[in-house]
Amino acid sequence: MSDQPYIHALADVQSLRIGERTRVWQFVVILPGAAIGDDCNICSHCFIENDVVVGDRVTVKSGVQLWDGLRLEDDVFVGPNVTFTNDRFPRSREHPGAFPQTYVRRGASIGGGATILPGVEIGERAMVGAGAVVTRDVAPRAIVVGSPAKVIGYADALGS
Repeated sequence: MSDQPYIHALADVQSLRIGERTRVWQFVVILPGAAIGDDCNICSHCFIENDVVVGDRVTVKSGVQLWDGLRLEDDVFVGPNVTFTNDRFPRSREHPGAFPQTYVRRGASIGGGATILPGVEIGERAMVGAGAVVTRDVAPRAIVVGSPAKVIGYADALGS
C-alpha cells in the first residue's frame, strides 16, 4: 500500500498539505491553506476552506463544509451533512476581521445533520447526537442531543 494520499480525479485539491494514506473522494474541494492529516477519509461532496486544520485518522462524511477557524483533532468522526458555522452575525458581503475558532477535540463524534455554532469546543471523546444544535461548549465524554443540545449522559457510563 502506498503512503501517498489518494485523490479522486474529480476532486479539486489545491492544498499541498494532505497527509499520507488520506483518501479524498469525488466532488471534494480543498482550498490551498487547509491542512489535512494522515489516514483521513474525506467523503464526496465536501468543501474545506483555507484556515482549517484536520488531524490524523479523521472521517468527514458526505455533504460537510469545513469553514475557516475549524480545528478537528485526531480520531474525530463527522457524520453526513453536519453543519459547521463560523460567523455569529452573518451578513452578505460583510466579513468579520477574524473568524472564531471552533475545536472538536480528540476522538469526538458528531452525528449526521448536527449543527455546530461558531467558537464552541466539543470535548475529547464527546458524542453529539444526530440533528443536535450545539450552541455552547460540550464537556469531554458528554453525550448531547436536542436543540439546543443538552447533556443526557457520559460516554464512560456506557462503556464507550
